[in-house]
Amino acid sequence: MIRAAKGGPFGWAVDRYIGWKVRSTFRGLWVRGALPADGVGRLVYLNHSNWWDGFVLHQLCQAANWDGYCLMDEDNLRRYPFHTKMGAFSIRKQDAMSSLSSLRYAKELLRKPRAAVCVFPEGEHRPFGVHPLKLERGVELLARAAKAECVPIAIRYAFFEHERPDVLLEVGDVHEAGPLERFQSGLEAVVRRVSEATSLEGFTQRVSGAKGVAERWDRARGLGP
Repeated sequence: MIRAAKGGPFGWAVDRYIGWKVRSTFRGLWVRGALPADGVGRLVYLNHSNWWDGFVLHQLCQAANWDGYCLMDEDNLRRYPFHTKMGAFSIRKQDAMSSLSSLRYAKELLRKPRAAVCVFPEGEHRPFGVHPLKLERGVELLARAAKAECVPIAIRYAFFEHERPDVLLEVGDVHEAGPLERFQSGLEAVVRRVSEATSLEGFTQRVSGAKGVAERWDRARGLGP
C-alpha cells in the first residue's frame, strides 16, 4: 500500500495550491451542522459526486482543524502521487491482504490527536441525489475495527443567484460504529437535507472564495459587501 506523506516543502506547496484553486473557483465553502472539534480521531464518510470532492475535503479539514487523511484507489494514487501530500493513502479493494493493510493503517491514524480519516463509501463517482445510495462494506469494517466516532457529511455544488457556484456541506449527527445500514441512512439523510437547500440560509461560511463580475461591480458602486 501507499502511505500518506504529509508535510515538507512540497506538502506546504500542495496545501497552498489547493487552497488557491478552491478559493478561485467557488464563491465559498459553507457548512451547516456542528463539526466535531475535540481531540479524538473520527471517521468521516461522504457522498462522491464530483472531481472536486478531494480538494473540498482538504479545505474542510483545514477549516475544522482536523488532521485529515483519505482512502484512495491505489491505481489512481499511483497516477496522481501528489495526493499523498494531502493525506491520501491507498487501498486495493480486489486484494484482500492489501485491503487489510490499509484498514490497519487507517486504524493507526485514528489514534492520532485531531485525526480524521475520510472515506467515500460509494467507491466511485455517482450523480448527486441518486437514491438509494450503494455503499461498500469497508466503511463499516473500519469503523468497527477502530471503534471510532463516525460523522456523515454531504457535499453539494450549487448555483444560486450568483455567477460562481457555492460548495454546501451538510454535517450529520455523530454516531458509533454499527451495521452498514446505519451508514447508509446517515449519509442519505444529509444528502437529502442539503439537496433541499434553496439558499445559503442556515449555512456558515468556512472558506471564502472569489466574487463574480456582478458582485465586484456592486462592490465598486458601494452596493455590496
